[in-house]
Amino acid sequence: MTGTRLDGRVERGNRTRRSVLRRTVDIASVEGLEALSVGRLATELGLSKSGVFALFGSKQELQLATVREASRIHVERVNRPAAETPAGVARVRRLCELWLEYSRSRVFPGGCFFYEVVAEFDARPGPVHDAVARAQRAWADHVEHTVTEARELGELRSDTDAAQLAFELLALMETANALSVLHDEATVYRRAGAAITSRLRAAATDPSRVPELS
Repeated sequence: MTGTRLDGRVERGNRTRRSVLRRTVDIASVEGLEALSVGRLATELGLSKSGVFALFGSKQELQLATVREASRIHVERVNRPAAETPAGVARVRRLCELWLEYSRSRVFPGGCFFYEVVAEFDARPGPVHDAVARAQRAWADHVEHTVTEARELGELRSDTDAAQLAFELLALMETANALSVLHDEATVYRRAGAAITSRLRAAATDPSRVPELS
């Protein structure tokens, strides 16, 4: 009986934690991680301040948990579905397509979560900066690895600089995200898609393997 009560409390705590983090990633994507506070979350979610504090222990841990949750969502919406496409130039294209859709569909209301928090913490040393930097580097490394796979499979020219191509693809995606949020318009995604398609076709050994990305 005691074990059942304990399991029930743990599950309720986990549900509350998930609910809090779903709200914190949305807030931070628009207002930044510094906008997070135990009091605000308790009021907005109808919880006690002590209950929210007990889940995280400090504002910094709340921020770190928010970065981890945003990373998890990003992997679920972009990295994992892209992995269902066979390795090669098609997977590189699919990865870009999913990322543009992740931004365009406003998985986070402020567009890409990391675009907001990187600008907020890029010059501020500390654990939160380090967590944000690791998340950004992990994504960039994943794009580069996917490009490298395509080159090794012979679907990108052998002289393709994987790091450079990955940098260019990331720059196009992030620019589309930034301008879309700033101007509240979607046409920039079409332009980014056209530019990504052009860049991949230029690097591909068989350009016909790269359909138009809109």
